Amino acid sequence: MSDFLKKKFFIKNGIYDFDIFDDSTKKVTEFYKESPFPNYGKKDNKLTILEKGNKNILTSQFKKFIGYNKNVLEVGCGTGQLSLYFSIGTNNNVIGLDPTKESLMLAKKFADDNNISNLNLVKADIFDDVLNDEYFHFIWCNGVLHHTKNPERAFNILAKSLKRNGYVLIGLYNKIGRVRTIIRKYIFKIFGIYVLKLFDPTLKNLKNDKEQQKAWIRDQYLHPIESLHTIDEVLNWFDNNNIKFVNSIPSFDLKPDYNNIFKDQSRSSTLKRIFFQFLMIFNKLGSDGGVFIMIGKKN
Repeated sequence: MSDFLKKKFFIKNGIYDFDIFDDSTKKVTEFYKESPFPNYGKKDNKLTILEKGNKNILTSQFKKFIGYNKNVLEVGCGTGQLSLYFSIGTNNNVIGLDPTKESLMLAKKFADDNNISNLNLVKADIFDDVLNDEYFHFIWCNGVLHHTKNPERAFNILAKSLKRNGYVLIGLYNKIGRVRTIIRKYIFKIFGIYVLKLFDPTLKNLKNDKEQQKAWIRDQYLHPIESLHTIDEVLNWFDNNNIKFVNSIPSFDLKPDYNNIFKDQSRSSTLKRIFFQFLMIFNKLGSDGGVFIMIGKKN
């Protein structure tokens, strides 16, 4: 089934394949060829993918809220672990889009080996606009657009493919909240990996998996394209694409309830939004890379 695509395509090794022309996108694909992110562990299977997804409050809530018989898009799916999680145990039509063939081949192999048939993989550049308009009920795009040449334009293209009343989740590096990672970048450049391990909590958690350590270091500290953004910037993107703000992480509430991320929240004030981004520096969001999450619903 290819009704989600509006441009002519080829199928290679079971993947919908579009040529990559843009130099910036080629630079990113070359980067991920060496060390696909996130990589699979030797013992990964359906059960471990489900366990990882269910342990994450964001991914587990997203999957539960999707329900069944929906069209779901993951943008920048990489090796497809999250797309696979959204696919397993559902009848949803899940599309994983990424420009890196090597990453998608890992996802395809895992899907074939584990008899997962409701995941379609697309090798394409976001900016080539290959997806049909108003097709998807849900779009997940976390940690991706800040690695593109023009994040706002990329978001505008993706917003076209979202159905009316459909939901989009976008995660980006925060201009304020990523300060700790920026400092660690300088530590890494000066002192190397062994000192970095003392300061990066994620590396400590991956101490028994050298390949995943390598993938994390490259993604966080060596990526060739990276931009930083603010909550107000993304609110403008939402407004320009007729998308209503629903919720965010960090929340603008002093007592946030992250057990219901699809519950409508007030946009609050500019000063309050800046304040909660500043707090990211001192909490887990800041220690894990400074990504903030915005959820919107298309009107």
